[in-house]
Amino acid sequence: MRYLIAAAALLLLAGCASQRGESLIDPHGYDEQGVASYYGARHHGKRTASGERFDQNELTAAHRRLPFGSRVLVTNQANGRSVTVRINDRGPHTRGRLIDVSHAAAEQLGMLGSGTARVRVQDLED
Repeated sequence: MRYLIAAAALLLLAGCASQRGESLIDPHGYDEQGVASYYGARHHGKRTASGERFDQNELTAAHRRLPFGSRVLVTNQANGRSVTVRINDRGPHTRGRLIDVSHAAAEQLGMLGSGTARVRVQDLED
């Protein structure tokens, strides 16, 4: 009986573990516009929220609510450049931002100089 109660408590806590009480969303049909920023050298090699090590040279991103492993197309609305990234971290931690992309993704989007860009994020789920 104690094990059953402990297991139920762990499941309840796991369900409450999302950032700021936000729950994960179904990536199917996801299509949002907002501001992207990027992160790179300072975080390179550190563990992401998914448990893997961040590699600034891979095409990955942080999103508050999309499930880890989701693949999304990020398009810079100013220049039309796009890149496909895999969600492997939680963030951005700055208010008003939709997604944080890796340095490699930011380079492909042409946003290294400005540090941020207005983007469209669309799911690539089948």
